[in-house]
Amino acid sequence: MRYFFTAYALIALLVVGIFGWPGRIFSGLPIRIFPDLDEQDKLRAQKPDAFFADGHGGRLPVAGTRPRGFNPDGENIIGGIPEYEFGGANSYYMTGRIGDYHGTGMPGELQLTPASALSLIRRGRERFDIYCAACHGASGNGQGITPAYGVPVAANPNAKLNAISPENYPEGRIFNTITRGIGGMSAYGYQIPVRDRWAVIAYIRALQAARQSAAPDR
Repeated sequence: MRYFFTAYALIALLVVGIFGWPGRIFSGLPIRIFPDLDEQDKLRAQKPDAFFADGHGGRLPVAGTRPRGFNPDGENIIGGIPEYEFGGANSYYMTGRIGDYHGTGMPGELQLTPASALSLIRRGRERFDIYCAACHGASGNGQGITPAYGVPVAANPNAKLNAISPENYPEGRIFNTITRGIGGMSAYGYQIPVRDRWAVIAYIRALQAARQSAAPDR
């Protein structure tokens, strides 16, 4: 038994010798078994750094770098206009709001014509199938694949008297919902470009119009 106490005392002395007494102020760097990111290989913004020959820590972006959300070739790639999602714009096109209220209708920035409107709806169907159909269903009936995995049934944008009908849920509010999310729905502002959000809205309205025209009169 005496060997146990001897070993215990030696271990205690070893711990105190390495880590010091509680509350002790060290003059040098402590021994850290787990650094916990106290020291990181990083450059601090606007601070000098000897790693680079000019001594500056801040570096210019690599040639050809584009801010996320900026698509100067948007007119050719997605059949629309260049996107400036991070420019701080507060127009109806960028926010879905006019002052303190959600706006109604499609924004003028889309420059819609009969031909471009059809292209926008087709684009909206593609984006809807990618981002929305899993929960809302391919036909917008709210019966996507996710309920099979325990996710509650999503809203049905295709129902004639649904809460997101044009009368109760204007286009600007749908835009805001896509951008910021609502309830159990996540925000898609980082995944779906501004123009594509309006394309999805155009497709939703097309689904609703098709359902209403197909429904028998009562």
